[in-house]
Amino acid sequence: MFFAGVGVVFGCVFGGYIIMGGNIMIILKAAPMEMVIILGAAIGAYLIGTPKNIISKMGESFSDLLRGPRYTKESYLDLIALLYQIFKLAQSKGMLAVEPHVENPEESSLFKEFPSVLDDHHVTEFICDYLRMMTMGTDNPYQIEDIMAEELEVHHHEKHQMASVFSTMADGLPALGIVAAVLGVIKTMAAIDQPPEILGKMIGGALVGTFLGVFLAYGLVGPMANSLNSNYEEEGKFYGCIKTCLIAYLNKYPPAIAVEFARKSIPVHLRPSFYDVEQKVSELPPPA
Repeated sequence: MFFAGVGVVFGCVFGGYIIMGGNIMIILKAAPMEMVIILGAAIGAYLIGTPKNIISKMGESFSDLLRGPRYTKESYLDLIALLYQIFKLAQSKGMLAVEPHVENPEESSLFKEFPSVLDDHHVTEFICDYLRMMTMGTDNPYQIEDIMAEELEVHHHEKHQMASVFSTMADGLPALGIVAAVLGVIKTMAAIDQPPEILGKMIGGALVGTFLGVFLAYGLVGPMANSLNSNYEEEGKFYGCIKTCLIAYLNKYPPAIAVEFARKSIPVHLRPSFYDVEQKVSELPPPA
């Protein structure tokens, strides 16, 4: 959807300008140097105001943006089924039977059943860290819930910092467009003795800076920030589902009830039905 949206924005803005009789060559001629001024200043400001640890992860944010939301209804079903299997194993053989699976999930028969979970390194690590604590005897649900909430807050804060970089850049682009336009006006005033047709083109070229600043801010960079924030909110719901399920089990609810609590925490547009979950877990082999 990202590239489709970009296509619609560019097509409607520039296509509409051409259809109404605008001379696109004025924009194309002025745009390269105006973009150097606007984007160069924006990137410089980004380097000044962004912590080094966030700068090193911006490639990851671009990947997240292009990929879009990573979790689907099937992802949630796999997650719920995995946790159900783990709880059934713990219920039948004790919590220590889970230890080999969490110490080496890549070789675990339980995790291998659900590659969509296993392939997500951060999710697998999150699950295994808390199951490991449970195998070590940490069974106070209130303490575990507090620790989980703290860890998720740190994780989400870091993610939203990456999105806020785009938001801050979008806020600054219109002003940087004005800077580029003012520089163009200064150049035009230095050529005030030129004929009106030349001055007209120079003034038009100067105004391209204002146009590009506003266009990039509200047509591209701002929506990119919103898209990233939406993606990270959905990611947070996935981790919240894990948290709900683990805390329910620590509160002594049976596996079927624990995963039902987790199902209820899933966003409505991704939430599997009760019968979807029931069918999924009924098809699973006995955990070993």
